Amino acid sequence: MAKISFREVSKIYGAQAARALAMREAGRSKDEIRAETGATLALDRVSLDVAKGRCQVVMGLSGSGKSTLVRLVNRLISPTSGDVIVDGEPLGVLTQRALRDFRRHKVSMVFQDFALFPHRSVLDNVAYGLSVRGLDRETRHASARRWIETVGLSGYDAALPDELSGGMKQRVGLARALATDPEILLMDEPFSALDPLIRRDMQDELLALQKTLKKTILFITHDLNEALRLGERIAIMKDGAIIQQGTPSGIVSKPADAYVRAFLRTLPERPKPAKKAASRAKNSRQSKRQVK
Repeated sequence: MAKISFREVSKIYGAQAARALAMREAGRSKDEIRAETGATLALDRVSLDVAKGRCQVVMGLSGSGKSTLVRLVNRLISPTSGDVIVDGEPLGVLTQRALRDFRRHKVSMVFQDFALFPHRSVLDNVAYGLSVRGLDRETRHASARRWIETVGLSGYDAALPDELSGGMKQRVGLARALATDPEILLMDEPFSALDPLIRRDMQDELLALQKTLKKTILFITHDLNEALRLGERIAIMKDGAIIQQGTPSGIVSKPADAYVRAFLRTLPERPKPAKKAASRAKNSRQSKRQVK
């Protein structure tokens, strides 16, 4: 069952978006549209289903449209055409009040640059979404402390963001997003600013949490290794369009085109399993004895 559905979604930035959309529907290219109208085709008729309780990764290079796509879900950006549907309801029909409730209760976002309030403590940063809901101080702090402990930051309740490392800041951002108990978690390259070892730790943290929480996660990255590690399904974007989507194993075994194959060349070679290597060596020795 799809929790989130993108249906033929296009997004065009610029004053002549309507003209640019008509040109695209007539088959004109992204470069032609920009040359004639000055408009940028950020998303080009994207269709994608995100299953409930699963982690869907969207990956691509800078400018591929992936960050625009994720911001459609919490309506930070509105599509030029097409529909974004959550739980069977198009987001475009929501009133301003309904949209506020949707953002407060159903969806949370984790940003690449942490987006913490520098003047608030870890405790108050994590509790922020609960304060927006109007929960009393004691209730929101009790909930925030549980999530601070969950992400491994016990004892840092009173610390300010500038007293934390990058990995610790990202844990605060993750705890803040989870504290509101959202059904949908949007993650826009959340670990890309971290050192490799810390990044790996944060991936482990997310995988461990997801085993228990079963959130619907839309995770954005430009790193194929990260996509293969975290994604139950992966969609690869280029020039605003999805060029391949499927399971990690399916994408690795059957890349759709040269662009995807170029990504796959960035993967480290995996050593052959010891058991298989030993079995081959044993068979080779047996063959040699038979020849003798």
